[in-house]
Amino acid sequence: MTITRTSTPGSALMRRTAALAALTTAVVTGSLLPWLSAANAGLVTHCIGTGGAVTVPNDLLVPAGESCALTGTVITGNVTVAAGANLVIDGGRTEGTIRVAADGYLDARATTIGGSVVLASGGYGVFLKDATSGAVTVRPKGTAPIDSFLFTEGARITGTVNTQGGEVRLGEATEVAGNLVSSGTYYTDLHDSFVDGTLSVLNSSTGTVVCGSAVRGKATFAGNVGGVQLGPNGALDSCASGGYFGGDVSVTDTTGATILDDNIIDGQLTAHSNEPAAVIAANNRIRRGVAGAPPATAAQRQQASAVTTPRQETVQERAEDRRSTAVQEADAAGRAHL
Repeated sequence: MTITRTSTPGSALMRRTAALAALTTAVVTGSLLPWLSAANAGLVTHCIGTGGAVTVPNDLLVPAGESCALTGTVITGNVTVAAGANLVIDGGRTEGTIRVAADGYLDARATTIGGSVVLASGGYGVFLKDATSGAVTVRPKGTAPIDSFLFTEGARITGTVNTQGGEVRLGEATEVAGNLVSSGTYYTDLHDSFVDGTLSVLNSSTGTVVCGSAVRGKATFAGNVGGVQLGPNGALDSCASGGYFGGDVSVTDTTGATILDDNIIDGQLTAHSNEPAAVIAANNRIRRGVAGAPPATAAQRQQASAVTTPRQETVQERAEDRRSTAVQEADAAGRAHL
């Protein structure tokens, strides 16, 4: 018996159509998915004006010369503050890195920054108040006309602070989980704060102050012009109490009045090649003694204790003035399209 299979023209056409549709879907989907992924990864939200408690699902850019003021905003990507731009964040969160260009300004208060903060050469400044961030880097001024600043109050920095220019003041119970490394700044001061790693201040042009603060690791001060003040009764800034140093302390090659007063040093103090000689008060408690420190004269002691006007006021004024201008410009621009 011979069995012959037959099919209708309609059913064959339907099978061919279904197969073609499946193939087309596969090809189109395979072609579009990488493109869509790349497009989503490359999205950047521009912020000009004000923004509230929304989530930005990608990177954010404050264009050159513009101002952006955010309250309660969450940014899942990186943030770029372009040249001459301002970003003010209150009670927000960013998950990536924040980069601030020349003459740019970042003002973050009660905000969590998941990544690092990088201030470019000639950047106007960074102000962190009651904020948390990753590592903070301040690039050297170079040929830029602006000398930047890093100013903190009650901030928590989970990485290293590396500053290579400008005015640097960490205060009001700021915590640095890594090292504090300063080289070539205008000054670097630490007030009522804590550094979990080492402290290194080199070649500051107007000196350095450590007041009422604790440094767990070794502290090195070298090549500073204008003096070194560790504790109260110094010429550089007002100060209520000395500090705690968990390792060795070295103060060398200083030009200007150098005084150490009311400190606890759980290591050895090295002080030499300072002009004039360092003044080391009798109330310092130094566990492993002092090396290389000639006695200071009565005139040098008097010079070291001639207190000047606190220099924090200059930075505070610069920060508040720039913040006020930024908020006014953002309000005038209206709601940002976030």
